Amino acid sequence: MSYWNYRNYTPSWIQRWWPQSPPRRVNPFRSIRPGPDIENAANSAVLGVVRVDLCQEDNHNEHHTSHFYAAAAKEALIVRRGEPFRLRIQFNRDYSPSKDAINFVFSVADDKNPRPGHGTLTALVPHDGIDDLGDTLEWGSGIETHEGALLTVLIKPPSTCPVTEWRLDIDTKLLGDGSRSYPVPLPIYVLFNPWCPEDQVYLEDREQRKEYVMHDTTLIWRGSYNRLRPSVWKIGQFERHVLECSLKVLGTVGRIPPAYRGDPVRVARALSALVNSVDDDGVLLGNWSEDFSGGVAPTKWTGSPEILQQFHKTQKSVKFAQCWNFSGVLATIARSLGIPARIVTCYSSAHDTQASLTVDVFIDANNKKLEAETTDSIWNYHVWNELWMQRPDLGVGQHGAYDGWQVVDATPQEASDNMYRVGPASVLAVKHGEILRPFDGGFVFAEVNADKLYWRYNGPSQPLKLLRKDTLAIGHLISTKAVLKWEREDITDSYKHAERSEEERSTMLKALKQSRHAFSRYYLNDNFNEVEFDMELKDDIKIGENFSVVLKVTNKSAEKTHLATGQVNCDAVLYTGVGAMEVKSMGFELALEPKASEYVRLEVIFEEYYEKLSSQAAFQISASARVKDTDYDYYAQDDFRVRKPDIKFQMGEGSIVARKELDVILRLVNPLPIPLHKGLFTVEGPGIEQPLKFKITEIPVGGTAAATFKYIPPYAGRGTLLAKFTSKELDDVDGYRHYEIEPRPEDLLQPNGSHRSSNIIRRRTDVIA
Repeated sequence: MSYWNYRNYTPSWIQRWWPQSPPRRVNPFRSIRPGPDIENAANSAVLGVVRVDLCQEDNHNEHHTSHFYAAAAKEALIVRRGEPFRLRIQFNRDYSPSKDAINFVFSVADDKNPRPGHGTLTALVPHDGIDDLGDTLEWGSGIETHEGALLTVLIKPPSTCPVTEWRLDIDTKLLGDGSRSYPVPLPIYVLFNPWCPEDQVYLEDREQRKEYVMHDTTLIWRGSYNRLRPSVWKIGQFERHVLECSLKVLGTVGRIPPAYRGDPVRVARALSALVNSVDDDGVLLGNWSEDFSGGVAPTKWTGSPEILQQFHKTQKSVKFAQCWNFSGVLATIARSLGIPARIVTCYSSAHDTQASLTVDVFIDANNKKLEAETTDSIWNYHVWNELWMQRPDLGVGQHGAYDGWQVVDATPQEASDNMYRVGPASVLAVKHGEILRPFDGGFVFAEVNADKLYWRYNGPSQPLKLLRKDTLAIGHLISTKAVLKWEREDITDSYKHAERSEEERSTMLKALKQSRHAFSRYYLNDNFNEVEFDMELKDDIKIGENFSVVLKVTNKSAEKTHLATGQVNCDAVLYTGVGAMEVKSMGFELALEPKASEYVRLEVIFEEYYEKLSSQAAFQISASARVKDTDYDYYAQDDFRVRKPDIKFQMGEGSIVARKELDVILRLVNPLPIPLHKGLFTVEGPGIEQPLKFKITEIPVGGTAAATFKYIPPYAGRGTLLAKFTSKELDDVDGYRHYEIEPRPEDLLQPNGSHRSSNIIRRRTDVIA
């Protein structure tokens, strides 16, 4: 795009310095040829650009962008804002500073009307020397070296630069006579810069930058609070088309004007909406049923690249997703753009539909949960993201600035400002109960710290009776992957004060006062405490095994016999805590002698639960009871899941070396007392552009399935292979192998070689009876 096209938008100081010339409209996206004459073409004395060397290898290494597919394939120049990048320009004759003028014109590629006042158009005149490239909030350029017809310049985008695709035109002019314009053929992607102290996403800790910006594989914790299950997820922010898709959706789906794409707060809020499809035909379509026909079941996805590549190609929402898929894709987009991001799991996470900061469960006279009246729910686990940034929009509060980790949740649960999105919400504000701080702090506070209330509901004209108040039910074991370690880091204390502490209760009261929906405590239970109930669950149950639920009932009175009647239920549920399907129930009546204990044991066998089990193997256990001749009612509820097997990896022998072939073997033992049919292994990892798939016809009872393939690690450093297994009888089985890749000896002298040379060859699958 010629400088002369934007003459009216160019700063006055440039206009005064640059001689007047009549403007001529040109197509900024014209066919690109080296050194075309735009003005006074007949004047061959005008300095012309022959070629531009984008110095991609040097720039990409200095800007930490060399792993991007587009960088390795030399399809674009990818730089981070706030730091200079280098260009080498070859002219058609010697450059003379006394008579030749050069102008660099940057414009946002998808802005139909770029303007300097919007920060989407700028014209730079390079200074002589690079000692001072100007303020970090402004564009800057300087001449590094000049040797005849070869000019090397440094260009610095401001630390607030819009994060998007830019186009560059180099205009040259012979002072007093004629001009030319050279459009640089390749796009220039400018990203957020967590290495730059002046950038709003600056992250000081070097190891955290490695983990939250550069690592392309992570762990997502799923399961339940008593059966934590890590699943590997390929972030894949460097894979083909992922960066291009991430930049594009900010404008197309997120509808962020180009001028605001440098604001991480605005970008984060847009990401929380555009990753789901509810309002804007975003990346992923949610589905919390067990019917996934017409798409891919959420448990079968192994990472984000395949999802984003499909969306980039079709521009249609990808089917289907649940919370961990949404968070995985959001983390990928954020890391590709340069915003530090991590994936967070909260066990026993509340979904508060009425902004009351309580989860209200209504029970009828027969101790059955009233589904219609109970609109709140508790998810076995819920997964969201945290993005790192400063929050100047929140100011400074009693506990300091609200910078740091911000909750951003793309799972569509409740509308916020008429769109299904959550955040960014300051984690610090959530911890201190400041629920009115933008954005959606109250919803996040309830997710991690709501009180769970059980109410006896006897009809619309009857008063509610509070059966039980549980202040410990919500917000357990808030988890994320540890920095540079393949283990869990507990971050619960960043969201809430210690349970049972004075600070926790006072914070809850503070939040309730702000919510304006604090539930009145209508009828408290009487203080009867002579009979004690304790529900016991064995934590480690493997799928395929039988299990039992035990309710221990103790009479603490030394003199009186009590009669307790009630029921124990086992329901199969979705991990969101809804969609209950009864597996088994058992009533009981116990005569409790003084100082004696009795046990109620509900035995559940494989054949009873298998057909009703959801894909994530989740159960909800409840127990209810009444003590005769008292006003005491007991109700308790708990969740657990059966454990699925892990896929085991075996990777050759000896050291793993970059670009050196090795054998990889996957193995899985059938844990069920029935054969598995139509099995499928899916494998992803660095350099695997499309997931590998290995079909297994049948695995007998007690048998082992194995798949073998050859793999070439694409680059030195850390790598992770991940695998998923599905079959007709058993799915959502996964495994991973983390490993160190040593450089080839010849690469030690040339460490910046291409990392896209993997050749993966499928070999065979075996079943061992």
